[in-house]
Amino acid sequence: MERHFDEELKGLNEKLLKMASLVEEMISASIRSLIDRNTGMAEDVIKSDDKVNMLEIEIDEESLKLLALHQPAASDLRFITSAMKINNDLERMGDLAVNIAERSVDLIKQPQLKPLIDIPQMAKITQQMVHDSLTAFINKDSELARQVCRRDDEVDKLNEQVFRELLTYMMEGPKNITRAVDLILVAKHLERIADHATNISEDVVYYVQGTMIKHHIEEKKKQ
Repeated sequence: MERHFDEELKGLNEKLLKMASLVEEMISASIRSLIDRNTGMAEDVIKSDDKVNMLEIEIDEESLKLLALHQPAASDLRFITSAMKINNDLERMGDLAVNIAERSVDLIKQPQLKPLIDIPQMAKITQQMVHDSLTAFINKDSELARQVCRRDDEVDKLNEQVFRELLTYMMEGPKNITRAVDLILVAKHLERIADHATNISEDVVYYVQGTMIKHHIEEKKKQ
């Protein structure tokens, strides 16, 4: 029975990593489609959404089955509950990548409003956060997970910078408003992806150390 349970845990882990790999590629492709003005690439991202949704359902079902049939304790319980939370964050990341791809399709149809500088920089940091949060999960590396959480502020600041700059373009004339709003939404979607990477990293710390760090609870306990 124990060996069968271990095999099921391994299968759950492998399916979660498959979903993570797909979502990482969707995020990367959605941004590349915008930078390269490639409609086909954006449409491929949109089509991938169904695969992510199906994987989310399969992972949730397998996790619930493991909880119901085996009543795991300690680290196994933390792994399964963390896997369910990470699963949800990955599905939301996939949705946000689709949102970026949809904005990309609309932006490609129009002349470029401005050279893209801050958004690619945001994307670079965000993609690294996503990659590192998943690496931390694979390697049970709580220190790397904590580093991801600390980088979230960089993305927030760039998001604010993008908003302020594009606001000036909107004030210059009505013809700029639609494109500026679309770019503001792209930046916002990236900021939300970074938030989900932070969520995953917080779950990794809980999985590895059994310590909650959400909402800066560690600092508040020390006060």
